[in-house]
Amino acid sequence: MKLSELEPNQKAVIVEIKGDLDIKRKMLSMGISKGTEIRMIRNAPFRDPIEFEVRSYCISLRRDEAESVIVKVKE
Repeated sequence: MKLSELEPNQKAVIVEIKGDLDIKRKMLSMGISKGTEIRMIRNAPFRDPIEFEVRSYCISLRRDEAESVIVKVKE
């Protein structure tokens, strides 16, 4: 499942980051790495950007950036 497909308040664990080196580097600099738990907080009014909570802080990602992150939903 892609990170962009999460519903509000849904939690997941990051499985893989796809894309070029720049995208991977950006995600790592924001604390998004394999094995990290992430929670989707909300979408902006037009569904872009998306707000997430990762490592106890909030970040916003564009939808196309969030589509490059593969996650496994936590139940």
